[in-house]
Amino acid sequence: MHRNVTPTGVPAGTDHPLEVRPVTSKRDLKRFITLPRQIYAGLEGFVAPFDIEQSSLLHPKRAAIFQHADIQYFLAWRGGKAVGRIAAIMDSVAIQHWQGPIGQFGALDCLPEQAVVDSLLNAAEKWLRARGATTMRGPYTLSCNGETGIMVEGQLAPPTLAMPWHPKGLGDCLERAGFTKTKDLLSYRLDLTPDLQERFKTPGQIKMGEGRFRDITTRPMVKKEIVTQAETLRQLYNDAWSQKDNFIPLQSHEMAALMKQISPLLKPEHYVQIDRKGEPLAMALVLPNLHDITGDLNGDPSPLGWVKFGYRMMRHRFTSARVTLLGVSHKVRGTMLGALLPSLAIMELIKRADRMPYKWVELGWIQEDDSGMRNLAESLVPKAHKCHRVYEKPLD
Repeated sequence: MHRNVTPTGVPAGTDHPLEVRPVTSKRDLKRFITLPRQIYAGLEGFVAPFDIEQSSLLHPKRAAIFQHADIQYFLAWRGGKAVGRIAAIMDSVAIQHWQGPIGQFGALDCLPEQAVVDSLLNAAEKWLRARGATTMRGPYTLSCNGETGIMVEGQLAPPTLAMPWHPKGLGDCLERAGFTKTKDLLSYRLDLTPDLQERFKTPGQIKMGEGRFRDITTRPMVKKEIVTQAETLRQLYNDAWSQKDNFIPLQSHEMAALMKQISPLLKPEHYVQIDRKGEPLAMALVLPNLHDITGDLNGDPSPLGWVKFGYRMMRHRFTSARVTLLGVSHKVRGTMLGALLPSLAIMELIKRADRMPYKWVELGWIQEDDSGMRNLAESLVPKAHKCHRVYEKPLD
């Protein structure tokens, strides 16, 4: 289905005035959370996420980020109908880590109509300025540890967990509004073909537990130890990503909330932790793609839909997954071992492929200037199939 638009790209029937208002009621909060599946319905490539999933990301009583961030939601209205949304975010953890009053925006969703985009950005900018922000960066939902960037390529690719979807042209609207690109985040589709293990070779065919690497071992996820392992994962993630642009340290309460959401999806083979003499040095986490079992249920399933969802979850009816949180400790960064660890982690996951039902996995996202990770991904997949872009604007 394609929307009826004017030659300038503006949807037909937009003669009513625009108004942007802060979200202050429970009714508008629900509208804010569910808005993408309403405004994007029928657009080619869009698959509606579950309302309950979006609520865990956005509801002030459920999203862990509200414990350390001041956030205001805005809705754009036209003719009594909500046509866009945005969040303005002042995150105390981000401000401390970035060492400056950098405000963020996120949950930006609307059709690529410049007037709507400008109105939403202006509302968020005014709110951030009033709280001392000198820079506006995003979009994030609601943190760079969550859904990040505007999708600028890959709208027709299959959706994956925690990767935002936007219509083509929305990024162009941000650039016309004065925002400039800070970083592209790339994702690669890796088909799990029978010959993959043979095709993917670690340098020198290094094997963990042998020779110079006899002290290098792997550790799977153990359900009984998931709380302890989650904290180890958080610390290793913060260590591994500390030098990356736009990084914000993941807080313990955020990890606890994340594990509560994803633990029903996880199996021991989904997690690789590489240790040296018992000390964690690298990790990789595979998340089953929730869209595989929810894509045909819309965002708000019927009672029968919930029965189907429960059955599919119980039977683990997933056909794809996303490799995320792949990182290496700073203790070995810049060494030969540090350079090898991502390959060893991916090789370990490939070895486990016969225990996982997935036909393909997504490697992402990877920052465009991370040559090591890009070389690793592109040794398996020549070209990225998705690109998400982060923007920034000075508030002088």
